[in-house]
Amino acid sequence: MKVKKAIIPAAGLGTRVLPASKSVPKEMLNIVDKPAIQYIVEEAAASGIEDILIITNRGKGVIEDHFDHSFELETQLAGNPSKAELYESVRKCSELANIYFIRQKETKGLAHAVLAGKSFIGDEPFAVLYGDDVVINEQDPVTAQMCRCYEKYGKGIVGVKAVPEELIHLYCSLGVTEIEGESRLMNCWQINEKPSKEEILSLYAILGRVIMPPGVFEMIEKGIAATPEGKEFYLTDVFTELGQAGKLLAYDFDGRRYDMGNKLGIMQANCEIALTHPEIGEKFKAYIKELAATL
Repeated sequence: MKVKKAIIPAAGLGTRVLPASKSVPKEMLNIVDKPAIQYIVEEAAASGIEDILIITNRGKGVIEDHFDHSFELETQLAGNPSKAELYESVRKCSELANIYFIRQKETKGLAHAVLAGKSFIGDEPFAVLYGDDVVINEQDPVTAQMCRCYEKYGKGIVGVKAVPEELIHLYCSLGVTEIEGESRLMNCWQINEKPSKEEILSLYAILGRVIMPPGVFEMIEKGIAATPEGKEFYLTDVFTELGQAGKLLAYDFDGRRYDMGNKLGIMQANCEIALTHPEIGEKFKAYIKELAATL
C-alpha cells in the first residue's frame, strides 16, 4: 500500500525560541524567504503525499492563512509582468496538496497530537513530519526515501541520524541491528526516550520523520488510557511496541536536518540555505567571507 496521507504536528508552544514565538508560531519563522512549515509541506508533496493534516492549536490560524489563496495579493502580482515569478511562487503555495487543519485542544505531547488525526487517516499507513524539523534533500526528499522503504517492507519506519554522544540525552536512543543487503535500513527493537548514560543503546536518534503502519491509533489510545493523569504518553512507546513485535525499521536518511525549535538550528538553516539561494546566494557567500575575515 502506498503512503498518500501525512500528519504534521504543529501545536507546540515554541518555548525554546521565545520571545519570537510569543505571537508568531515557530513553524512560521522564516528560512530566508519561506516559513519553516512550507519547506515541510513541500517535502511531503514532492514525496507523493496527496492529503496533509496539520495539527495546530489556539493562536496558530496564521498557518492556515499561509496555505490559503490571498486573492488581493495574487491579483496585484498577476497584473504586474515584472512580478510573474513572485506571483507563481505565492499561488503555488496554496496548491501544493490537499491541506486540512485540526486543533489540538490541549497540548499533551506528540502522541496526543497524532491521535487527533485518527478519523483523517482511517486504516491507512501515513507519514508524520514533525513541525520542528526541516529536512533538506531537493533531489530525493526524505519522506519519499522512507515511503519507498515502506512499500518494500510494509513495516513502521523511523527516520534517524547519528547524534553526538554528549547530545543523545536530549533525544532518544535506538537499539538497532543491520539488515543484510541494506546500507541505510536497520531493524529497530528498542527505543529509550531521553536516555541516561547507562540507557544509551546507540547514537541513532529519531529526527523528525516517521512512517506509521495501519493500526497504530489503537496502540496510542491504549497507551494514553494506561498513563497516569498528569504524565505524558510518548509516541516512542508505540515505536518500541512495534519494534518488539518485529514491525519497526530505522532508516538513516540522506538529508540535512535543521531543528527549527532551537535558536541555533534556526540560524544554521538560514545561513546554509541562503548560501545556495538562487537570488542571494552569491552575494551572501561573499558577505560571509568578508565577515569571517574580521572575526
